[in-house]
Amino acid sequence: MEYRILGKTGLKISRLGFGGIPIQRIDGEAAKPIIRQLKDSGINFIDSARGYTVSEEYIGGGLEGIREHFVLATKSMARTKEAMAKDIDISLGNFKTDYIDLYQVHNAGMADLDTIMGEGGALEALMEAKAAGKIRHIGLTSHSIEVFEKALDFDWVETFMFPYNIVETHGAELIKKCTEKNIGFICMKPLAGGALENAPLAMRFLAANEDVTVIIPGMADAKEIEQNLAAVEDTSPLTEAELAEMDKIRETLGTQFCRRCNYCQPCAVGINISSVFLMQGYLNRYGLEGWARERYGSFPKKASDCIECGLCESRCPYNLPIREMLKKAAQDFGV
Repeated sequence: MEYRILGKTGLKISRLGFGGIPIQRIDGEAAKPIIRQLKDSGINFIDSARGYTVSEEYIGGGLEGIREHFVLATKSMARTKEAMAKDIDISLGNFKTDYIDLYQVHNAGMADLDTIMGEGGALEALMEAKAAGKIRHIGLTSHSIEVFEKALDFDWVETFMFPYNIVETHGAELIKKCTEKNIGFICMKPLAGGALENAPLAMRFLAANEDVTVIIPGMADAKEIEQNLAAVEDTSPLTEAELAEMDKIRETLGTQFCRRCNYCQPCAVGINISSVFLMQGYLNRYGLEGWARERYGSFPKKASDCIECGLCESRCPYNLPIREMLKKAAQDFGV
C-alpha cells in the first residue's frame, strides 16, 4: 500500500480510502469484518458523514479496539455554529471516540460560504472543537468548481474534497493547485456515482494522477475492497486499449448524467429520481433491457408522474435539467 501525507494535516494516509456511503446498505454486525479487512489491507483512511444515516454508527461499531489504526474523517451539512457543534458531538458519540481526525463542511455552495465563515457560523464551532481536541483538522467539500477555486485561498481549509473521475476532469487544474498550496485532495465520486461500470479502469485512471492524495470509493463488501486495492496498486502505465476505452466512456456518458448523490430528493410526488436514471442507463447503455424494464415497472412512481415543479433542479449540485431528463426517461420506458 502506498501512503501519502494529507496536505497541511501532516496525517499519513493510504492512497486508497474507504467511502462510507454504501455501508448503509448492510447492518452493524456485517460492517465489523469490513472495518477489520480495511485494517488488514493497510487502508487507514475512512470517510463518512452525518447525512449518511447509520454510516457513522456502523463504522463506530467496527472501530472498537482498533480506532488507533485509522485516520477518521466525517462531515456535516450544518452551516451555523450551534448546528455544527451539535453535529460534532453526535459524530463523536456515533464513532465511540474522543477525537475525529478530520471534520469537513459538507457540500458547500457559494451562497453558503458567508454564513459558514461569518459570525455565528459553522467555522466558529469547528475552530472551538479543534482547540478543545474534539477534532484535529478541518476540511471542505463541494460539487462546485467556483467553491473549489475560492477555497484554495482560505487558510483554514486543510483538505478539499471534490468529484474527479474519467468523465469529470474539470477540476484537474485546481487539483494541481492543491499540491502547490499543500492542501490534501480527497477524490470523491471516483466511479461517477456508479455510472462507470469498469471500476478497475476508473481507479487506475485516478491513481495515475500524482496530485490526487486519496481516492475514496464507497465499499460495502470484501470483493469491492480487494478489487479496488488491486487497481490502485497496479502502477503500470495505462495502455492504449485502456485510453481508448476511456474515450469511448466519455463519448457515451457525456456530462449530463446522474451521479446518484440524491441531493435532488425528496421528490414532491415521490419519484425515486436517481433510480429512474439508473434503470435508464441499464436500458440504453448496458444491454439489460428486460431487467431494466422489470425493475422500472416495479417503481410506485414513474418518470411520467413528474409535475415539473423544479424543486429537484434547485437542489442538484450538477445543475442537471432533471425535468427534461425525466421526460426522456418516460419516453424510453413508455410510461
